[in-house]
Amino acid sequence: MSTLHTPEPLPRLLSAPSWRERWASQVDDWMTRPALHRWAQHNPLTRWLVRRRSAQLFELMAGFVHSQVLLACVRLRLLETVREQPRSLDELARLTQLPAAGLQRLLASAVSMRLLDQRSGSRYGLGALGAPVATHPGIRDMVEHNATLYEDLRDPLALLRDPDGAHMHRYWPYTDHQVGEQAGQPQPPAPEAQFARYSSLMATSQRFVIDELLAAYPFAQHQRVLDVGGGMGGWVSALAERHPQLSLQLFDLPPVAALAQEQIIRRGLADRITTHGGSFTTDALPGGADLATLVRVAHDHDDRTVLTVLRAIHKALPLGGALLLAEPMAKTDGQPSSSDPYYHFYLMAMGSGRLRTPQALSALMSEAGFTHIELVPNPMPLHAQLLVGRKSRGLPADLGKSVNLD
Repeated sequence: MSTLHTPEPLPRLLSAPSWRERWASQVDDWMTRPALHRWAQHNPLTRWLVRRRSAQLFELMAGFVHSQVLLACVRLRLLETVREQPRSLDELARLTQLPAAGLQRLLASAVSMRLLDQRSGSRYGLGALGAPVATHPGIRDMVEHNATLYEDLRDPLALLRDPDGAHMHRYWPYTDHQVGEQAGQPQPPAPEAQFARYSSLMATSQRFVIDELLAAYPFAQHQRVLDVGGGMGGWVSALAERHPQLSLQLFDLPPVAALAQEQIIRRGLADRITTHGGSFTTDALPGGADLATLVRVAHDHDDRTVLTVLRAIHKALPLGGALLLAEPMAKTDGQPSSSDPYYHFYLMAMGSGRLRTPQALSALMSEAGFTHIELVPNPMPLHAQLLVGRKSRGLPADLGKSVNLD
């Protein structure tokens, strides 16, 4: 008896690759041929390119060492010490209580990284890249904070498989609170010290973004500003001091709002700034503001949470009110920023956040009801890029929406 065999289905036909893909594949083939590398290395016309790419690849491999050199300089306060006056190796060894032979390796590494500068008399002074680190406590705090991220990145595959197991995840008090709320489970408050630690870090590292915001947006056209997720009040306090005509509101989780209130009273701004404790995923935001700001908040959360807070802001604003959103954003012009990998892994280790493009954030703002969304030019987009959107004055949603990211 013959056995009937059911023919196997034909494989699904894929569309033919485009000429760009065929060309890219051909280039890949050429670039991986050892013979081509040897030829390019010895050809006077191409030798410079081989050397440059080799140096760039070595920089990638050495990047972790560079970060540890910076961390060591911060922990030893080397940059602040030589800022006071240039010091010799023996002086620095005595101040740091490190063996001179080992410290000399650190100092030579810091000089090559432009953190330190070799001065006359075999002394060390402040280098071009060491100056901002020595000047701004926020940079030093972030360098120290990143040591926790480096621990998580010792095994990057483990981090990719289980981001919730990251040490950084446990550092951030908002994550478990957010997850519990989304699951409909009441959450016990995180220890106040945990909120204080993270809020203090964000406050000291926020100065650069504050300067960007104050320089880039015309706040004088507004009367009242609501800062959502305002932390310890560094941003609203700086805004109040720069624009005396404004009244301001801050909204954050109750333990954070309480810390902010203490800081605001200490700065003598309690008559201009009111604080409100609550969760922007479950509680209504205070009304009365014609401008809301969302500064370095969206990238800490998943899309669903971001959409929830954007809708809450839209509901709290009057017709014609505006939202100013500021945070690091990914590049989309075909030339990704070298800072993108840092934010991708940092936000994954922190919890549910992610780095988004201006287009992705604009889409979320549009879905929440905002219109006339624009990218606001600012001189230092590394720290944050700015998006502004409006709550249209009675226009139908489809007619009022427009996005301009040029």
